Amino acid sequence: MMTTRMRTGLLVLMGVAVLCARAQGHHSFAEYYLESDTIEVEGEVLEFQYKNPHSWVQIMGQESFGGRKPFAAEWASVSRLERDGINAKTLRPGDVVRIWASPNRNPNDNRIRLKRIERRADRWKWGQQSGENR
Repeated sequence: MMTTRMRTGLLVLMGVAVLCARAQGHHSFAEYYLESDTIEVEGEVLEFQYKNPHSWVQIMGQESFGGRKPFAAEWASVSRLERDGINAKTLRPGDVVRIWASPNRNPNDNRIRLKRIERRADRWKWGQQSGENR
């Protein structure tokens, strides 16, 4: 039989575990990305992962010397994107987009942090240059 003291202790432990897990799940962008730098990548959307804690845009981009290279652009949370009118169908495979992003601190890592995005076909925009203050 579990005593009141044991139940209270168990609840406290579970609460601490949940808080620790949430703290580990979110990170500072500056830890992984060079926030003061901006690169441009243009390419075709391979996949839009609309999820928490951050959504991702996977594209096949052009490198400056002409080769193609996959990039994974880390974006905002679902709730933040929803406030801006963005949903899971906003970007589709095959869309050609230009992304302005913070590069990864590790030059061999193709992850970038999305600051601004434009879709070429209809001039749809999100980010710092489209009236958003991100």
